[in-house]
Amino acid sequence: MIIEQIYTGCLAQGAYYIESNGEVAIIDPLREVQDYIDRAENNNAKIKYIFETHFHADFVSGHVTLAEKTGAKIVYGPTAKTSFDAIIAEDNQVFKVGDITITLLHTPGHTMESSCYLLKDENGKDHALFSGDTLFLGDVGRPDLAQKGDITEKDLAGFLFDSLRNKVMPLADDVIVYPAHGAGSACGKNLSKETVGTIGNQKETNYALRADMTKEEFVKEVTDGLLPPPAYFPLNVQMNKEGYQDIEDVIKNSAKPLSVNDFEIIANETDAIILDVRHQSEFIKGFIPQSIFIGVDGGFAPWVGALIKDTKQPILLVSENGREEEVITRLSRVGFDNVLGYLEGSFDSWKKNDKEYDTLESVSVDVLEEKIKEKALVFDVRKPGEYASEHIKVAESTPLDFLNKHISDFPKKQEFYVHCAGGYRSVIAASILKARGFHNVIDVAGGYAAIRNTNIERTDAVCPSTLK
Repeated sequence: MIIEQIYTGCLAQGAYYIESNGEVAIIDPLREVQDYIDRAENNNAKIKYIFETHFHADFVSGHVTLAEKTGAKIVYGPTAKTSFDAIIAEDNQVFKVGDITITLLHTPGHTMESSCYLLKDENGKDHALFSGDTLFLGDVGRPDLAQKGDITEKDLAGFLFDSLRNKVMPLADDVIVYPAHGAGSACGKNLSKETVGTIGNQKETNYALRADMTKEEFVKEVTDGLLPPPAYFPLNVQMNKEGYQDIEDVIKNSAKPLSVNDFEIIANETDAIILDVRHQSEFIKGFIPQSIFIGVDGGFAPWVGALIKDTKQPILLVSENGREEEVITRLSRVGFDNVLGYLEGSFDSWKKNDKEYDTLESVSVDVLEEKIKEKALVFDVRKPGEYASEHIKVAESTPLDFLNKHISDFPKKQEFYVHCAGGYRSVIAASILKARGFHNVIDVAGGYAAIRNTNIERTDAVCPSTLK
């Protein structure tokens, strides 16, 4: 038996390759599926099943493409409705893969079709639980993403409580837990950085599995402090339910090099967003006016989804030379398939053609310290929880996730400073503000990590886990 966790850090997502005696099951595959096919072929094995734990909201799964390429059967839990052929399994339905079995455990709560998959080894012993978004390490899935009709998030939280108590917690302590997500995912509130655990460990450490917890306490704690989900979530759910283009076609249609003149013409004649994905240190030195910066080496795909919102939005790319296909692939993982092309020769070609460009002022924390003494305006674009745990006393909270709601907070004429934790999100925020006409925005290099090394007056630190 082979079990491989294939973890994609930029999405905080775990897919799984399971093989036994020449047969393979894939759980929650990414949209680009060739790697799974290659693994199976290298082992002279055949992909038999594609198990989906639920309709994912934070990425486009590869189930449809993988089924088309391999003939494998897609499996969903009870109540799922799809526009493609799939096995809508019953609770406790057993699937044989080589010498092992995988049993579907219907665990509604995160969504109504949510299911876990229990793997029994060659001897019939419970070995591992692929827990999807029902159980994370340190947390459980948020219950507000699939509300329909009269079902509220509190109803879903109640279903999740029952699922955990009746289906998950009775399993033996040594059963391995393989979740769908880790820290950084928006599908939970406080996920662990670990990506593999056990049922026993979770019973000891996960707040949601406390033995003496009542359903009322569970519902309150799970629903308390939930931030609004990113706007692209329902669009990704729709693609996962109804199907989508093969990612190879997306790359073929999108990876088009555009000359400076062609790039400029398309930018002027369409409503395309110019998305600059170079490193922030390169962006601040020069960029095409109106560009939005979201660096590919940060939390790229989730930030694209959170800030651009409409997956059908046309995009023109400015990327580091040679990384264009990688960027297009990562955009397509979250459903952004409408890239019109990329600037051939990257930003250097734009400058060499004497085209107009913009820059972003970025200062050190030492400069910020002096400016605060002169009553400078400071805006903190970290998440609300980060701000609540510790912040510059004079800073206002304007989280990047909700920047549009705070546009009126920023002064039009007076210069102001923006910072985040390390200098990535603040450049994203500054690029958006510049595109909106706020040219008096100044980035603080190094963010709060560097601010901690100054004498800038800050609030007392509070452990985030104690915040409500």
